[in-house]
Amino acid sequence: MPYTQGLFPIVQKKNLAKNIFDLTILCPEIAKEASAGQFAHVKATGFQLRRPISICGIDPEAGTIRLVFEIRGDGTEAIARLNQGELIDILAPLGHGFTLLDPSKKAVVIGGGIGVPPLLQTARHYGANATAIIGFRNASAVILKEDFEKAGVQTVLCTDDGTAGRAGFVTGALEELLTHETPDIICACGPMPMLKAVARMAEEKGILCEISLEERMGCGVGACLVCACKTKKNGTEGYSHVCKDGPVFNSKEVSF
Repeated sequence: MPYTQGLFPIVQKKNLAKNIFDLTILCPEIAKEASAGQFAHVKATGFQLRRPISICGIDPEAGTIRLVFEIRGDGTEAIARLNQGELIDILAPLGHGFTLLDPSKKAVVIGGGIGVPPLLQTARHYGANATAIIGFRNASAVILKEDFEKAGVQTVLCTDDGTAGRAGFVTGALEELLTHETPDIICACGPMPMLKAVARMAEEKGILCEISLEERMGCGVGACLVCACKTKKNGTEGYSHVCKDGPVFNSKEVSF
């Protein structure tokens, strides 16, 4: 899939929660090619290496993409200082995204924390046929709940401390859902222990499951080995590039 590198204007900026920012970028070439689950490699002024940020939303008609990210270091802090009207240097769309079945199929998207944004575009594809299970530390950390609901997606909110939605982890909500429903696909993004549990439940039920992994990256296009992760195909273990072969993988291929 072709990708584009360039400087593009930020048309909207929001602060969704503490240290979590939402940028809408006008980049028609990228919006035309991007698909759910892919990412953008963003250059922060003064830093050599780009920062990978998942694509949260795609609007080909408006020519925009949406990036929602958390400040995790000096690089992402520099990106967060950019404001509406300024230019941002991005290389996108990159990577292998989620499989999108026919919109009439039943899908569950499940995410934890900053793993939630990459799932929004996938959930929109299925609309009312999707269930989103999203989890956060507490009420003040909740993001994008209204976006899922606006897309017609049945949304289950979980918080670790019970200050919003149901108390507990997203895996508990998924386990409960699977007792009375069998979706055609489960798409997940979040901490590795969560992904491992989701993959196990999906395999037990014979449900197609795809998970989005997060790794440090150098080039973003598969030319370096920084983001190599252990995978297994046809019973043989090897290594794949999260940036090129992923970030989305069939859960059966991932060596947890």
